[in-house]
Amino acid sequence: MLKTNHKLILASASPRRKELLDMLGLPFEVLTSEVEETSVQASSMQEYVKGVALLKTRDVAKKVTNATIIGADTIVVDNDELLHKPKSREEAIAHLLRLSDREHVVMTAVAIIELNGKENIFVEETTVVFHPLSKELIAAYVDSGDPFDKAGGYGIQTIGTLLVKRIEGDYNNVVGLPLAALFSQLVNLQIVQFAKE
Repeated sequence: MLKTNHKLILASASPRRKELLDMLGLPFEVLTSEVEETSVQASSMQEYVKGVALLKTRDVAKKVTNATIIGADTIVVDNDELLHKPKSREEAIAHLLRLSDREHVVMTAVAIIELNGKENIFVEETTVVFHPLSKELIAAYVDSGDPFDKAGGYGIQTIGTLLVKRIEGDYNNVVGLPLAALFSQLVNLQIVQFAKE
């Protein structure tokens, strides 16, 4: 259905992003960045997530030639405060107690660096509402090990989906890559075309 004459590189180690990008049916390679995300300073959450996505994408762009690089970063924001990937059981529990019975925002910034070096970046936002969570459910979920490599301490595409009452916006954005918005950008930039039968 789709075609491209670009060499596409996904600048992300996330298996979830790889699975989502695979849905376009286009060939791409994965090359991860080694940058320190916490080095980004910004005046707002939107600017922060854009800064991290650009940092990762630029890092990979330095390593290759003649390729279009797609990078992304996803953050969970509660009351204008960033909830990082939890580093301990206590932190994971604290994140989930905080999110229980409330809504929060998941932001993903996607950066596309074209062959000519031109940078394009956008941010997609999805509102997520959690069920009221019992301490037993939180403990069982944290003990499953699922929260530890995920922003905000949960995964909507894993058993963490049991915590979610509803979402407003793009589900794939919460997983880590707003595929529909990315597809629109790639078409607008003429990186991807519709294949003629």
